[in-house]
Amino acid sequence: MNTIRERFFLDAEQSVLLVIDVQERLCKAMDQQVLNQLTANTGILLEAAQELGIPVVITEQYVKGLGETLPELRAKAADAPRFEKMSFGCCGSQEFAEKLRATGRRQIVITGMETHVCVLQSALELLDAGYSVHLVRDAVMSRSKANWTTAQGITQQAGGVLTCTEAVLFQWMKVAGTESFKKLSKLVR
Repeated sequence: MNTIRERFFLDAEQSVLLVIDVQERLCKAMDQQVLNQLTANTGILLEAAQELGIPVVITEQYVKGLGETLPELRAKAADAPRFEKMSFGCCGSQEFAEKLRATGRRQIVITGMETHVCVLQSALELLDAGYSVHLVRDAVMSRSKANWTTAQGITQQAGGVLTCTEAVLFQWMKVAGTESFKKLSKLVR
């Protein structure tokens, strides 16, 4: 049985940041205020991941129809692998699953859209595969708030942890006073 620390506390050395389907054409259907929040918070986590050496994996659903990941996020994760998928859940891509397995890390921090479709199916697949899933509530979205809320409830019932950008950031850093802390804490002021 996992301890509270094992289940709820993120470790930068065990984490992978997963950005699911924040794509140009899909974003046009979203509430712009919520999208701005998602983009800003995902950007913070991407900068933190880069600073702390946390692997980032990006997925894109049917690029021909939905476009690529937003340019401002691609710029913050230029070296991150991007996986195109047709299945809604990320684990439907064998290349994605192999990349994730190759990291040797067991904590998956999820951002992206839509919460009730690709994010939810990915979270459930990852939980079923034995990963610890942390869903960043202020960095995921759906076109409707009801769908967003429902998907979070299902994820939590399945064993996922609901969290927020600042909680992830400070758990990854663990302590104040380091050079990383000085740099990254400015992102949330």
